[in-house]
Amino acid sequence: MRFTDRVAVVTGAAKGIGAATAALFAREGARVALLDTDEAGEGTAANLAADARFFACDVSKSADVARAFNEVRAAFGGIDLLVNNAGVQRYGTVTGTSEALWDEVMNVNLKSAFLCAQAALPSMTERGHGVVVNVASVQSFISQANAAAYTTSKTALLGLTRSIAVDYAPEVRCVAVCPGSVDTPMLRWAIQQSPDPDEVMQEVHAMHPLQRIAAPEEVAELIGFLCSEAAGFITGQAYRIDGGLGLSIGGSKRD
Repeated sequence: MRFTDRVAVVTGAAKGIGAATAALFAREGARVALLDTDEAGEGTAANLAADARFFACDVSKSADVARAFNEVRAAFGGIDLLVNNAGVQRYGTVTGTSEALWDEVMNVNLKSAFLCAQAALPSMTERGHGVVVNVASVQSFISQANAAAYTTSKTALLGLTRSIAVDYAPEVRCVAVCPGSVDTPMLRWAIQQSPDPDEVMQEVHAMHPLQRIAAPEEVAELIGFLCSEAAGFITGQAYRIDGGLGLSIGGSKRD
């Protein structure tokens, strides 16, 4: 029960990595606030502990964030842990991305982390402790073709992570978690955009040296560790959980 007496806020918590992370916190004693625009979050929260609650919130909008975090503090008394997990995947090169699409990706993937940290940090510093986890991506380090806005947003999260770690130490730690391909609704949506989704899914598995993609629960386990006292001397760092994606530069194998 690593998180007894802790209050955790997880964004993008209705499904995927967010839902798995909320479930881990709840199993280990935390009171959990699940934030999402997807009303499926109600059911996700209902399946967790009695002190897990869903708060409908568009985390890319400052008014929504202010309201939701006020409600969280009123319900739970404060905030100890924040996992900025909300995100969207959109495709396009620089010349093929509209301003509206660029703004959507930046607002959901990057601005939301800024807004939620801004709302949570005063409570953490007042309580004398706290951890912020920004869910970035392996694409914070390597780039997929045709994903300019997404890659940029996830790379920028590493800068936000370092800034929070420096500015709010020693009371607050901040880290980034950078997954490779994870079996989430967002990944399956992206694959369905291709003419042959089954072939693309096989390719996605094969491009990881471990020859598979991650389960959301595996990413949640890393987040749980980084939020725990066992990781108390870790801050400002970015941790890849990517099955080895990007380690190889290609070429022939030799015996």
